[in-house]
Amino acid sequence: MNPITKLFNIDFPIIQGGMVWCSGYKLASAVSNAGGLGLIGSGSMTPQLLEEHITKCFATTQKPFGVNVPLLYPHAEEHIHTIIRTGVKIVFTSAGNPNTFTSLLKENGITVVHVIANSKFALKAEKAGVDAIVAEGFEAGGHNGREETTTLCLLPIIRKITQLPLIAAGGIFDGKSWLAAEILGADAIQIGTRFAACKESSAHDNFKHAVRNAMEGSTQLSLKKLTPVRMLKNAFYEEVAKAESMGANIESLKLLLGKGRSKKGIFEGNLTEGEMEIGQAAALLSREESASDIIEDLIAGHEAAKRKVAASTKP
Repeated sequence: MNPITKLFNIDFPIIQGGMVWCSGYKLASAVSNAGGLGLIGSGSMTPQLLEEHITKCFATTQKPFGVNVPLLYPHAEEHIHTIIRTGVKIVFTSAGNPNTFTSLLKENGITVVHVIANSKFALKAEKAGVDAIVAEGFEAGGHNGREETTTLCLLPIIRKITQLPLIAAGGIFDGKSWLAAEILGADAIQIGTRFAACKESSAHDNFKHAVRNAMEGSTQLSLKKLTPVRMLKNAFYEEVAKAESMGANIESLKLLLGKGRSKKGIFEGNLTEGEMEIGQAAALLSREESASDIIEDLIAGHEAAKRKVAASTKP
């Protein structure tokens, strides 16, 4: 049992990303039932809807699950109180200051994990008292670090400065990349992109199809002046890129982004006007899978990769 499986009481050190418009109770419970840790993505939910998904998740799995709370979203504080009241015992916070809610959550017996993209916030999260850290590299989809540090560089940097349980995210796709992350100091992996396109994801089929058809270079980190986000290139992305090339300020970018862009792209399947957040690993996807298929493939691939490395190092 490694530090992460012990911390969460799960079978495998595999965490599903809590992605907006993708990670409802169906996906979270499917991942947890397969032995990983499923996360409900609260960023796209009202407090009432989050409570509904939590209730349904308790009804569809007896295994541990958690909630991801992006702190930059407007309902973050209400979500925290909903989580405490409903009895969820694992929370991943992201896109904000780890000091904001960690103490409150810990006082209520909740295990807290914070997502970081640089060493400054790793140390800040440790000081705040979190139980584990997700080190998310530049390859990841959705909100990302301005530093553009890749996962292969970020992991050893973070491992060097903290002994907290460490979860690798960003570009982790299969058993081989899982083993690479382990070698660089990770205790577990968190996967978003592959689960975002799976059968149990609540994303629109148009979005899933676009993700599976992505190629190398199909995603780009944009909106760095506002809040960095990696998305598939489409007409909306081109509008953003044009505005940024012409020196658009923060207010202009906010106006262009407007409201509901990610819902339009991910949940409603508008491939032209929507913001379609996804990671670089989309270029490796080609077929539809279930959550349990993904878990099984990860485990088999991880074991095969370990055997290959062991065989190659024999005298």
